[in-house]
Formats: sequence, structure tokens, C-alpha cells
Amino acid sequence: MSDPVFFVEQVPTVANASFRLDGAEGRHAAVVRRIGPGERIVVSDGRGQGVRCCVVSADKSGLDLTVEECDLQPREPRTGPRIVAVQALAKGDRSELAIEMLTEIGVDEIIPWQSSRSIVRWQGDRGVKSLAKWRATVREATKQSRRLLIPQVSELVTTKQLAARAASADLALVLHENACERLSAVALPHVGEVLLIVGPEGGISPEELRAFEASGALPVLISDGVLRTSTAGVVAVGQLEALRAR
Repeated sequence: MSDPVFFVEQVPTVANASFRLDGAEGRHAAVVRRIGPGERIVVSDGRGQGVRCCVVSADKSGLDLTVEECDLQPREPRTGPRIVAVQALAKGDRSELAIEMLTEIGVDEIIPWQSSRSIVRWQGDRGVKSLAKWRATVREATKQSRRLLIPQVSELVTTKQLAARAASADLALVLHENACERLSAVALPHVGEVLLIVGPEGGISPEELRAFEASGALPVLISDGVLRTSTAGVVAVGQLEALRAR
């Protein structure tokens, strides 16, 4: 199993350097994960830089570490365009489940979308708290999947704002059950950004679909059946990853 990952604001850049992992991350490592002397962990700044460390000592407030390896790289360096997943707000824990899996599979950015058929509404304090919860969910999913880069979780967008974002993307795709073209047949750009739009439980409205198509987005099919909003995005990104690797 790969070494567990913990996040700090800034990582050491010199081998054999000594430093302490404290605060919430340090307490979680020492008390919850029960990591002790002799074990190894990866410490990352969440922006792609990481170091592998050996635990020298541990107490209830954190770990004392020695850097063994600097400038860690992803196990499989990624090439090709950035993948940006747009997730419509969904009821219950559907949204959180969706963004958790999207993070684990490797998206670069997640955008929450207030679609016309979303039952959930982010307004006022609820919107602030919900966005913070999404960001916390993505951070934890990044740690669980041993990634060094925490995907950006952008501000909530309206359909009009999303259509504008789609127009600026190198390729914009809309998951829709009535699409004629399969995602697996789409040619990806070699660089730039692929924007993937996932609708809510009730689906994308005809008006929204027309707005996206007018912005240059392409409706695509990913399955012979209609998938839940919490699983559609991760299935689509899996197909995109296969195309990008190809």
C-alpha cells in the first residue's frame, strides 16, 4: 500500500530536513491513524509538491519527521487536457458522493451548478456552508486517493455563467440520454480544457441543453441506461481518462 498523505501549507525542499507535522493534520495522523516511529508518510502542499518522510517520534499533538525523498511525482504523470467536472446540485448526499468519486478518479477542477431542476438551493449562509463542505469533501478524498494535487472547487455557477464557461473551453461535453454521439467516439484536444457537464436527478432541461449547444457544447452518451447523477460523472471521466491515455 502507498504511504498515507497529509497536507501542509509548505513542504520542506531539502532532503534530511527535520520538521513537525502538527495542527489538525498532525493530531489526525498521531491519534486517529495511530502512525508511529519508523513509519513513512507523504506530506504535500496540495498543489502538486510532496515529500516522503520517516516518522522519528509521535505524541498526541503530532509527528516529528525527517525528509527522505523530495520532489515526489505522481505514479503516472498525466498528459493531455485538464478535465473540469460540472456537477449539478443534488439532494441528500448525492452531490458529496459524486465529487468524492470525481476527486478519486482524478479531475482537475469541480464546479457546482445551480440547474433549474436542482431541488437543492444554495442561498445565503446555506450556500457558504455547502461550498465549504464540498471543499472539505474534496480535500479528504484527495488524501484517501493519495493524490498530491487537491482539485479546485470553484464558486457556484448559474446556467448562464456555465454556458459562458462552456464557450471558452477547448471541448465542452454535456451528458444527455438523448444524445446521438457516444463519448468514447469523441476526439479529445491534446491540450487545454475539457468541460464535462453533469445534470441533476431530474435531468437537464431543454432550455439548458439549447443554451449549452449554442455555446458549442456537444451532447454525449455514456451508457445505454440512465445513470444517477452521483455516478454519471465518474463513469464519464473514466471514459475520458481512457481516451486521454490513448
